[in-house]
Amino acid sequence: MDAITGITGNVGGSVANNLLAARRPVRAVMRNVGKGDVWAERGCEVVQADIADATSLASAFKGAEGVFVLVPPNFDPAPGFPEARATAGSLKSALERADPGRVVYLSTIGAQARESNLLTQHTVIEQALGELPMPITFLRPAWFMENFRWDVAAARESGIIMSFLQPLDKAVPMVATADIGREAAKPLQESWTGRRVVELEGPRRVTPDEVANTFAEVLGRSVRMDAVPRDTWERLFISQGMKNPTPRIRMLDGFNDGWIEFENGDAGSRRGEVALKSVLQTLVEREGILPIQAAVPVRHN
Repeated sequence: MDAITGITGNVGGSVANNLLAARRPVRAVMRNVGKGDVWAERGCEVVQADIADATSLASAFKGAEGVFVLVPPNFDPAPGFPEARATAGSLKSALERADPGRVVYLSTIGAQARESNLLTQHTVIEQALGELPMPITFLRPAWFMENFRWDVAAARESGIIMSFLQPLDKAVPMVATADIGREAAKPLQESWTGRRVVELEGPRRVTPDEVANTFAEVLGRSVRMDAVPRDTWERLFISQGMKNPTPRIRMLDGFNDGWIEFENGDAGSRRGEVALKSVLQTLVEREGILPIQAAVPVRHN
């Protein structure tokens, strides 16, 4: 049996779907079990636990052959990342007590970067979990293609997407959550020893301009990317309610300047199968936004 955290999200749900397809029993570890009915109906065991509660986590992980760990994102951490350090301690304690056969932790590209940034939260957790005695895989995916869900409305309504990834012609490693889920399910069905890192990106790297062009294909209208000036980021993020925008700014700097990268560049990463266009098409459909041509009523004379 494999215990899966984050099962209500895109990645956790994809991991569970892949394991169920392989006829492996799944335990859904959820903070709110009221959202677990759909998984229970599919034959999953549903248990309650909170990522911050080592006792409930240990109970949820007990008896599992494998554990998939996905921590909730924190886009506005306090200075020094105290939240990540607390999560690292809770997870390490729970896994030590439960002693599962293997662990897969969803980390991130750039977890090895020495410069502090938003992704350093995963560095902190990797360092703590790396001390565990059981086999552990740190899965480090690239920028999620699904992050562009926030740009669907702007692309459709104005044809202009504001980009923090820049320059606009610089290719960025990106990956679909379906590929992440498929890749995360593999080591849960394998045997290995020690600590290992798996880095994952999509079929090819994509520039922000290419993202705009792909949106244009999907929506049937012209779409372009405009770069958000770097000197406006801090003021903008604070106006949006962030208390500590520096980690987010430094993360974007890392992607743009190239120091957030896989340890061995693209030569050392695994490649997923899902293309950007497929992801954007799904995002548009989920938002209920029709292409321009399809949105025009058809006249019958």
